[in-house]
Amino acid sequence: MNGHGARLDSILSNLGGTLLEEVAGHIDPAVVVTDVVIDERHGDEPLRPGAVLLCAGADAGDIPALIERAVAGGAAAVVLRGPLDVDEGARTAVENSGLVLLALTRGASWAQLVVLLRSLLSSSIGGAGEELLAGFPAGDSFALANAIGALLDAPITIEDRDSQVLAFSGRQDEADQTRIQTVLGRVVPQHARHAQERAGVFKRLYASEKPIFVDTPLIEGVAGLPRVAMAVRAGDQVLGSIWVAVPGPLNSEKEQILVDAAKVVALHLLRHRVGVDVDRQVRADLIATALAEGPAAPEAIERLRLARRPVTVMAMAVSEMTATSAAGAPTSRQLLERSADALAFHLSVVTPGSVAALVGDVCYAIVPSSAPDADTDDLPQKAQSAARDFLRRASDGLTGVVVGIGRTVDSAGPADLARSRHDADRTLRVLRQRSRRRVARYSEVQVDALLLELGDLLHKEGGLLDGPIQHLRTYDQENGTTLVDTLTAWLDSLGNVLSAATSLDVHPNTFRYRLRRAGEIAGMDLNDPEKRFAAMLELRILRAASP
Repeated sequence: MNGHGARLDSILSNLGGTLLEEVAGHIDPAVVVTDVVIDERHGDEPLRPGAVLLCAGADAGDIPALIERAVAGGAAAVVLRGPLDVDEGARTAVENSGLVLLALTRGASWAQLVVLLRSLLSSSIGGAGEELLAGFPAGDSFALANAIGALLDAPITIEDRDSQVLAFSGRQDEADQTRIQTVLGRVVPQHARHAQERAGVFKRLYASEKPIFVDTPLIEGVAGLPRVAMAVRAGDQVLGSIWVAVPGPLNSEKEQILVDAAKVVALHLLRHRVGVDVDRQVRADLIATALAEGPAAPEAIERLRLARRPVTVMAMAVSEMTATSAAGAPTSRQLLERSADALAFHLSVVTPGSVAALVGDVCYAIVPSSAPDADTDDLPQKAQSAARDFLRRASDGLTGVVVGIGRTVDSAGPADLARSRHDADRTLRVLRQRSRRRVARYSEVQVDALLLELGDLLHKEGGLLDGPIQHLRTYDQENGTTLVDTLTAWLDSLGNVLSAATSLDVHPNTFRYRLRRAGEIAGMDLNDPEKRFAAMLELRILRAASP
């Protein structure tokens, strides 16, 4: 086969029981899956031979129409939400069509299935010229995981140092609920990871040259199988680990198999790391070029597959408070790098077509609309929803991360794309100095951004001249009074003395006296609306400039 793909029987071997269940049809070992198509109800998404049709909005009653559409497009399989009650007539129709009808298992999401299918399809198969590592296709870590699982007669996962799942074998349904959650989420659940850390599992694992036995049910306090874990190393560096779900410790023969397997996995992880680093750098360079409004921007936009599409720019950074507290330590940078990778993965699932990468100290994402002619008015709002969902899901590890979102623009105009980036940057500046919010659209904080920029302009000009507010500030400093606070409270309360006095916890008569003194010392007529506006603006600028 040329290009990317995976055999249908191999996909079912990897995902069967965990995400997919066979319902009807005969699985031909020669059938190769080449594409994943999400078909909305009554959709007309084009198919190409070898596609898997995911029918999120369909049920058993739609099977005849789906068969007709799938056969016409040369699809390999159709997936509906399970459980499916398929009558004999529909079952016969599937058998006669040559298709395979599959069901998405209860508890699994369509997003999880899409991500895992695309992961499997990203590895080329059966090519005479493909690169092999220790006898396995260099890009097919799932084949390696299945081979190790077969030798150990147990389901395994291959994980990186952050417990992200890089590959897993078949038969995961034979393990336990924690393992199922791990495979579905592509990461060990936080409760399990924290329990292992508290029990010192990773210290034992990374210090040992041999497999270690982990009594998982005892550590986590939930029913399930124990684990045998083996660190994967390249020299002295730990790259990840192999986790085997077993009823008890392995015998000496299988322990040696696991030790030898870790050496092979190390080769694959090293190649994976190099490939990921190269891909990440290429993507970052393209995104930086696309957002820079230079002569190379149109080509970069084309290579990112975003040409002639409505898009919005999202920017993510670490808040100033977090960055300051981490001064002199790598924590802030590591947090940003981890957040950037997680955001790129999240957006690839919830907003297909999005691209994200770390450019300097900011992670930029370009989020496209679902279709070139789609309604784009709410694109920034959809991006904001995706960002909030991302931070909510990863809230334990991403405290201090803020996200700004620019306006909707046409990617055909590099200047417009740069303007959306500028919006996102200005939004970030507001959020980084104000910790009350974590996600915002530029339209929500535009005035705050303008106040900050007006403060910058005044700073370049040497600051505000000796006007009314400066008179009050000087008087307060020399006499220990609070006339600036008094005037600020009155203006914030729109002239309501009772409300302003309450906010400062003083008697209304005392407040009126202080307000009158403020007007006298500042030389300011408080009944003049223009004077009031000027004072309010000056106070707002000073407040915005304060950390």
